[in-house]
Amino acid sequence: MKRPIVILLWLGVVLGSSPVTAAEPWEWAGHFKYRFDFLSFPENSLFRDPLGSTAIDQGMETRIKLSRRWARWDVRADYQFIALHRDTGVLGRSFAGLPGPGVSVINDRRRWFDLTWTITERDKSALLHRFDRVSIGYTSKSLAWRFGRQAISWGNGMLYNPMDIFNPFDPAAVDKEYKSGDDMLYGQYLFPDGSDIQAVGVVRRDPLSGDVEARQSSLAFKYHGFVGMNEFDLLAAEHYDETVLGVGGSVALGGAVWRGDLTWTDADTKGATLSAVTSISYSWIWRGRNVNGALEYYHNGFGQTGGDYAPNSLQANPDLLARLSRGEVFSLGRNYVAGTATIEITPLFLLTPTVFINLADPSALAQISARYDWKENLVVLGALNLPIGPSGSEFGGIESPVQGLYLSTGPSLFGQLAWYF
Repeated sequence: MKRPIVILLWLGVVLGSSPVTAAEPWEWAGHFKYRFDFLSFPENSLFRDPLGSTAIDQGMETRIKLSRRWARWDVRADYQFIALHRDTGVLGRSFAGLPGPGVSVINDRRRWFDLTWTITERDKSALLHRFDRVSIGYTSKSLAWRFGRQAISWGNGMLYNPMDIFNPFDPAAVDKEYKSGDDMLYGQYLFPDGSDIQAVGVVRRDPLSGDVEARQSSLAFKYHGFVGMNEFDLLAAEHYDETVLGVGGSVALGGAVWRGDLTWTDADTKGATLSAVTSISYSWIWRGRNVNGALEYYHNGFGQTGGDYAPNSLQANPDLLARLSRGEVFSLGRNYVAGTATIEITPLFLLTPTVFINLADPSALAQISARYDWKENLVVLGALNLPIGPSGSEFGGIESPVQGLYLSTGPSLFGQLAWYF
């Protein structure tokens, strides 16, 4: 299924080279990123036997972005070259289906077009290249549409985002520069009053059979409107053969902003399921430094009740497991509170402490991340993650299939150096 994407690129070259289209020159940019993860494991961790007390994962990624515009048309393509060496790679076969640590190897088993080519993959190492974006688009004063591999973000959550049903970020992710793309047709119509309606059709394959199936695909519509100075969103979608409805928005409260989303899903097993997020954010000056903080509450309607994460209990919740495997939900429980603040130590150095609290366990994940703009084209990211909680809790380590051992991790470190060109 590579031929449609090749046709898109060929069309861009041909039309972009035609003198009647007044094409702009090809533009290109990109980055190189080196990532380092250090993980530790307590004595009662199931991961300690295959990995030892510590593990190191490393990855290098080069992204080259190409684009060209002629009149109202444009073509975009993002090429990635990825190299991984992961101590946690040995968990792939023995711990398949279990929540665990490590950097996963991306693939296109669910996507319409297979644009990922694995050069080599072993227990600890992987080398691959792929297209994360390839699309052709048209833009006029009130209409825009784009076909191909691309990414969109919906919803009003600051950390958790139940309305963002297309490849949402992990709330604890430090690098949120790029979402993984999906193969879709996207359209947007802008009304004279500034409101707009967006439509998305995502075509996917069954990861087992490899066949394109309607029940694996999505069709979604979102309206974004205004009431005075306040904004609201309305969502209607058929997503993996389930109906999803949503409402959300943001309201100015003095110097603060209140945001929130509420979604209703007619799930396969649970039936009608509500998920919600609400937050309040505020900016102020503390000791001469700019600070932007937020407090957020998240309700995961698909989560486990009462902090019960025993293997048998999780197996009895296929709706949650399906969303975990698709990367749509990252939480096992029902109710969470999260707080975060970004402190501008200097204009080039930002410090962000964040805490995620599971209200049922109780357990928590404390994170301190930092961003330093080292030089004009060099950015350093770092983070320290500290899981807090007793054995059997979500962040302390849930029960494993082996009696007396838990799927637990200790403190971990993340570091990344990015060079932009």
